[in-house]
Amino acid sequence: MGISQYIKEIGRGKDGARSLTCEQAADLMGQVLDGTVTDLEVGGFCLAMRIKGETAEEMAGFLDATHQRLHRLPDNRLTTVVLPSYNGARKLPVLTPLLALLLARRGAAVLVHGTATEDKRVVSASVFAALGIHPATGPVALGAGQIVYAPTEVLSPGLKRLLDVRRAVGLRNPAHSLVKLMNPCQGQAFIVGSYTHPEYASSMAATFALTGTHAMLLRGTEGEPVADARRTPQMEAFRNGERHLLQAAQGGTLATVPDLPREVDAHTTADYIRAVMNGERPVPLPIALQLEHILQELYHHDSNVHATAL
Repeated sequence: MGISQYIKEIGRGKDGARSLTCEQAADLMGQVLDGTVTDLEVGGFCLAMRIKGETAEEMAGFLDATHQRLHRLPDNRLTTVVLPSYNGARKLPVLTPLLALLLARRGAAVLVHGTATEDKRVVSASVFAALGIHPATGPVALGAGQIVYAPTEVLSPGLKRLLDVRRAVGLRNPAHSLVKLMNPCQGQAFIVGSYTHPEYASSMAATFALTGTHAMLLRGTEGEPVADARRTPQMEAFRNGERHLLQAAQGGTLATVPDLPREVDAHTTADYIRAVMNGERPVPLPIALQLEHILQELYHHDSNVHATAL
């Protein structure tokens, strides 16, 4: 069906809009990612979905279309930790690279992917560059204890174009949720999904449950997939669609505040990360807890896979 017909269904306003089936959503997103529709039609799709909101079935269909077109990393026979890094830092240093380095030091294969969606924020790519970690130019094999930073356009040029629509219309669209839900690996992955507002926590949880994704969900630092260094957030795991509480949110008044850098620029953040990795500064407790929860999920998942194979 042509995109104009889909826009008629989803563009009838908040109360009159009709939701798409999973198959219809996959067809629609496929047309958008393939670039077979006009810029005006893409804008209409983005605005209609922004007003209507996405159902879990629609997101599952969007994911199907996205996964069919991704340039995925080769299967490394490991469970790769995937950190989608798209929000960047505005008030606090972006510590997604710190979490990635801590995971790799403990033997995990770590893929960080992202792109700048707002010009005024400091992004993980800039911090990685300051740390001497350069972006991948194509899908690469990822081993245990290794980190790859993959720009979105390396994984999917169509998805990068859709993310860039925000610069023209000033509003998010389904791509901003897709990138936090997708698996860019041919093999097993553990997706660390983060949200900024409660409504996205509900929609992401419903999609993880429907698609049976192995994932963590938390309210990260300004939307980044790393725990806020100042206060431990609630952390949940999704295992084959089942939801499990891993960590309760820290309540009450903060007794102490971690010694974070006051500036959030890439070089200052990189210097702080080096100090933590060298043992000169402590790992902030919320990030240390998140690290252990992720490693435990990898251990349990790999153990279950091996048991099933036997």
